[in-house]
Amino acid sequence: MMAGVPTTTALAPDPATSAARVIVQALAALGVEDIVLAPGSRSAPLAYAVADAARPDAERPAGAPSLRLHVRVDERSAAFLAVGLARASAHGDGDQLHAPRPVAVITTSGTAVANLHPAVLEAHHSGLPLLLLTADRPHELRGTGANQTTDQVGMFAGAVRLTIDVPAPVGRADEARSLRRTVSRAVAAATGARTGDPGPVHLDLAFREPLVPGDSSWPEPSTAGLTVVQARHVPAGSSTGAVPTVADPTAPARRGGVATVLVAGDGAGPAARRLAEANGWPLLAEPSSGARGGSHAIAAYRLLLAHPLLGGAVRRVVVLGRPTLSRPVQQLLAREDVEVVVIAPRGADWPDAPRNATDVLLEPPARMRQGRMPAPAGWLDAWHAADKAAASAIDAVVGGPDGPDAGRRSRSGTRVTGPALARVVAQVSGPGDALVVGSSNPVRDLDLVARWDSPPVVLANRGLAGIDGTVSTAVGVALGLPRRRVRAYLGDLTFLHDVGGLLRGPLETAVHLQLVVANDDGGSIFATLEPGEPARADVFERVFGTPHGADLAALCAGYGVRHTRVSDVDGLLPALAAPGPGLSVVEVRVDRVGRRALGERISVEVRAAVDAVLPTSR
Repeated sequence: MMAGVPTTTALAPDPATSAARVIVQALAALGVEDIVLAPGSRSAPLAYAVADAARPDAERPAGAPSLRLHVRVDERSAAFLAVGLARASAHGDGDQLHAPRPVAVITTSGTAVANLHPAVLEAHHSGLPLLLLTADRPHELRGTGANQTTDQVGMFAGAVRLTIDVPAPVGRADEARSLRRTVSRAVAAATGARTGDPGPVHLDLAFREPLVPGDSSWPEPSTAGLTVVQARHVPAGSSTGAVPTVADPTAPARRGGVATVLVAGDGAGPAARRLAEANGWPLLAEPSSGARGGSHAIAAYRLLLAHPLLGGAVRRVVVLGRPTLSRPVQQLLAREDVEVVVIAPRGADWPDAPRNATDVLLEPPARMRQGRMPAPAGWLDAWHAADKAAASAIDAVVGGPDGPDAGRRSRSGTRVTGPALARVVAQVSGPGDALVVGSSNPVRDLDLVARWDSPPVVLANRGLAGIDGTVSTAVGVALGLPRRRVRAYLGDLTFLHDVGGLLRGPLETAVHLQLVVANDDGGSIFATLEPGEPARADVFERVFGTPHGADLAALCAGYGVRHTRVSDVDGLLPALAAPGPGLSVVEVRVDRVGRRALGERISVEVRAAVDAVLPTSR
């Protein structure tokens, strides 16, 4: 049992300051290491408390814990920076994955709170433990027209694991213990300690004036009221809590010899790779799955799924993580002749957009872990042969710094194509690096061309797959992984949408991050979808292509960020290979006009190459 100070100890005379200090002590005691703050008046008690906690050891007041503080002026950027910190905390310096640590975000009241919402939704769908500490007016001022006052409680309904409306402290003797209980519940809910479903939690904290500290000292650290909640854990090899299977486990579809592929979506983790290798299955892994690489990975899987001897022959799919990148994968998962086994260890729901899952399991069954569910003889070899042929075909069309047609086929005038840029990004990103990938074409181009034996840590905001907050997320990843070389690969609209993420005050920790921006002057992903069909070209540019003509160099100069522009293939490798210290932007001019035709040509060439190496029948 934990010992604590007597519960009769009263708070100091300035209740708001004292309460904020107790909250910060409790956060640190329960594992929070990073706090992101957006400035404001109503949140001043929290701001002063975290500023004390962030002081150097020799200057930190007695009683204040040690925390890392990150200050940003834009609440949306601050929240996505916290998303990046939370994502980074799962990786550390080694290859071992950990549960992400909770990260706190502090804002003032009013629209400041609403600006957190995009990041809250991303954290909700990604299972990231964010603690939203939003300052508020006391209850007597709500609904009175008071300045910067709105209904903040419930603002994130449906996207948070817990919301607590914390009344303004008044200095009662029992308030410190009560606050520690509240923070304990918040951290437990955010980390999914009891539910196995981590995600954001909202603490709406009312404060009355005075909002600035007086002469009172920090309270002595105390465990009175702190609750350490044992984390929910299903031991490896245990079936405890597993969802029962619907079908008879002795049915033919359960035995070995079934043509199986493993689909590893975002966040699948290294377990997906181990399962594929244990059973001899082709591994169809998205870049941010954490499973891409190794002897069973099939890089061109989304094109090979269209082949009748490969995708057409699949009869079982094992799904880990959340696959969202590829229409061919979703079409495979929707087929009635395919058994779909989803392994989803956390969350109230599971990834099954086609609503076709046969089984949903908390963990792989023992037979699967032990490699006793092998595919038919020659199944993996056929996928390997096809993938090798596809790689040669893609290289011939796309080119790149080492490709045979690098100087000819990868250019449109002086510009490089998206897949050619993605090849170089993959080439310069090694196992000790971290790569943050933006949505739309960058992540899909990387998915097509990246071939890693030992991949970098690849992170992406695939919870809702939006373009917002990507720069700030990458900054958070770089701050959270200071010993890794961190690079972000994103499109121009993604960059412009969060260009404010470049803003870092001179008192803030330096960020070492290279942002590689594929600038095709608009939204080229729509050129590859139905709006990009030639018959719809009359309105495409204005409402989908959205050319902007923005001067990225001038924007970077305004933020004091180093900028380099690359317009040809030969300049890619030198510009990307050695990022240097600090924050930098490499702008790569990319061809958008021929994007649809390029994709169609790649598909045709890959199909021809695969047909040449596979037998006409099996």
